Amino acid sequence: MPSPYFIGLMSGTSLDGVDGILAQIDSAGHLKVLAHDFVPFESAFRSDLLSLNQSGSDELHRGALAGNTIARHYAEVVGALLQRTRLTATQVNAIGAHGQTVRHRPLAFDGDAATQRPAVGYTLQLINPALLAELTGIDVVADFRNRDLAAGGQGAPLVPAFHQGVFAQSSACVAVLNIGGISNLSVLGEDSSVRGWDCGPGNALMDFWCYTHTGQPFDRDGAWAAQGHIQPALLQTLLSEDFLHQTPPKSTGRDLFNPAWLQHMLAHHANLAAQDIQATLTEFTALACAKDVLQHATKACELVVCGGGALNGHLMARLASHLPRLQVISSEARGLPPLQVEAAAFAWLAYKTMRRETSSLPSVTGARGARVLGAIYPR
Repeated sequence: MPSPYFIGLMSGTSLDGVDGILAQIDSAGHLKVLAHDFVPFESAFRSDLLSLNQSGSDELHRGALAGNTIARHYAEVVGALLQRTRLTATQVNAIGAHGQTVRHRPLAFDGDAATQRPAVGYTLQLINPALLAELTGIDVVADFRNRDLAAGGQGAPLVPAFHQGVFAQSSACVAVLNIGGISNLSVLGEDSSVRGWDCGPGNALMDFWCYTHTGQPFDRDGAWAAQGHIQPALLQTLLSEDFLHQTPPKSTGRDLFNPAWLQHMLAHHANLAAQDIQATLTEFTALACAKDVLQHATKACELVVCGGGALNGHLMARLASHLPRLQVISSEARGLPPLQVEAAAFAWLAYKTMRRETSSLPSVTGARGARVLGAIYPR
């Protein structure tokens, strides 16, 4: 029988580091997390990754070396997980390794109207999966997004199918909001339907502003934002972003919501206090997410929040204030801590890949059909 043990590794758009889980997954796809570990990115490496979100010199060289560094960080997490569970590498079926997204431009650039050739675009996750397989002695599944792009999809978000298996209820509609660097929403119908898309910014802008003005990598519990005052004019400027008004399927990343975008939005709002801008950015994230819930998840009975944003008490309070008819709860209340959800999803996606089972959802990404995702790098 194949091993029931899988590892999931995720480094998201928050760029804080690598979350990893080791899980046991049974033949029905039910997942139980046995261990969790986290390895932070060094500040210099985080800066390198941030710079690769924009065009610059010698990108191929710097990107390739960054992929090697990410593989080494991933291998460090794998070692810690094996030590925690007292398992050996040979007992693990596969690693699901997401990699670090530095560009995400689906359905753009390479279409041809004259020949009716649709654009494919691209999505780029930095990781050297062959090196990770070599360092760990475990089969690695990576490159999850490109198969969906090839089928005409957005390649994101990929977690709604996993959210369905973990959080769906047969008697009620449930909405699941992941707040990483970018926020994405899954709507899980009581009829087993699944929809999902990126809402817009999550922690990315708040983290950037906090680090720039306080030297801290993030606003712990939203305490700094809570001391500020929301600036209505700036908030309306932020909310005017075209992406927020597009209909799903849609996905985004730091290609759009980055420091240059923020500086452009701040150009006509001079002399605002830094903490007031932080308060407004927090409200922007809360309101962008809440608007999508109110527009597209009208039958939902609760909003389950995961990702680092679920640990921001002020952000959670602002979300709840905009959604008074919904119960807004952390995913921990539903059995899976917020910082484990995405890593667990990629363990589950690797499980599906190794079984040659489809895991993409056309209702989410807009692809022509469900596809088996990921490429396998044998140990």
